[in-house]
Amino acid sequence: MSRHTLRENAMTCLYQYFLLHGDIKSIVYDFAGNQIDPFLYTVTIDAVAHQDYYINKINEHLKDDWTFDRLGCIEKAILFMAAAEIDFETASKAIVIDEAVTLSKKYCDEDTYKLINGVLDQL
Repeated sequence: MSRHTLRENAMTCLYQYFLLHGDIKSIVYDFAGNQIDPFLYTVTIDAVAHQDYYINKINEHLKDDWTFDRLGCIEKAILFMAAAEIDFETASKAIVIDEAVTLSKKYCDEDTYKLINGVLDQL
């Protein structure tokens, strides 16, 4: 499975996590089965283990009148996954940002990619 597909799968799992407030392990295992790719595990389950850290990092780079909690669940999922990827250094920062922007152009409002790009570029 390609990294792009794994990122899309991770975004889907994190979207469910932020929307339903469920157990991330159950969500990922229900989605992927027993054969979870290590990359998928890292950007979902490992990332949620450090959730407060990533949310604080994202909040530092949002405009003053915005917080992570105000974002939509898809935006949260993309930013959260990309912040974890940058932190865990699973790929170069440029690749992570490009993939996050691509996902936001596919799944979010027309101009959301600007927010995603701006926040991730500052991390």
